[in-house]
Amino acid sequence: MRSSNPVFSRRGFSRDTGYAGFNAPPQAGGPTANPYAGTNPYAQGAQPTTQAPPQYVPQTRPMTMDDVVTRTGLTLGTVVVGATLGWLFLTENLGFAVGAGLVAMVLGLVQSFKRKPSPALILSYAVLEGVFLGALSGYLNGLPKMNGAPMQAVLGTMAVFVAMLVAYKTRIVRVTARFTRFVLIAALGFVLLSLVNLAFMAFGGGDGLGFRSGGLGILFGVVGVVLGALFLALDFKQVEDGIAYGAPREESWLAAFGLTLTLVWIYMEMLRLISILRGD
Repeated sequence: MRSSNPVFSRRGFSRDTGYAGFNAPPQAGGPTANPYAGTNPYAQGAQPTTQAPPQYVPQTRPMTMDDVVTRTGLTLGTVVVGATLGWLFLTENLGFAVGAGLVAMVLGLVQSFKRKPSPALILSYAVLEGVFLGALSGYLNGLPKMNGAPMQAVLGTMAVFVAMLVAYKTRIVRVTARFTRFVLIAALGFVLLSLVNLAFMAFGGGDGLGFRSGGLGILFGVVGVVLGALFLALDFKQVEDGIAYGAPREESWLAAFGLTLTLVWIYMEMLRLISILRGD
């Protein structure tokens, strides 16, 4: 049975064959086959064999939970460094911060469509995304009604992460193919509505479709946070499958990238929801 996770499925990842040959059963005549099967080089009258001894074929070490934790910590730490720089130096220059955010978005899209994870690309995304988040958070924190809101958003993001991790480990939330399709379709609809709302705000002025204030804005913000939490479940499933099926160690960078994207999403939705609740 193939993995329900689209990332691993795209890489030929299945329960039957392992990850592109990792943990796969030995094939007849393969590296683990007996090179002397059917012959005895020491038998009387036997001709000396000219067959070369079997060669050892090194394999990439499968990823472990330590790999995922280490690379996720490194990626999130890079986001924090970028956020600190943005908070300290760019709260008065949001134009530069927005530019950093746009470049980060492009880098994130490039990595999403690459067949292999690129640590340099992922860390570049992390530092630029951090600069954008830090500058935006510092600016909002300076507003009278938003003072302390960034810290509340951080705490809220951490709470969602812990709650979803517990729900996943206790199997309250189970990731299936149907669950994955539902989350992806819901996220696509959410993003499309957000883009339409931005278009109305840009060309029609005001609050667009009303997703930035009032009851509808609060509902939309809650939906955004819930979607982020559901994406965390998909991320946990990706990590669990990767370790269980023997994915190469480099795939831990992909897991770290996915977790970082999701946590950034939740933080932004938390910040927007707090802004609406405070009436800013």
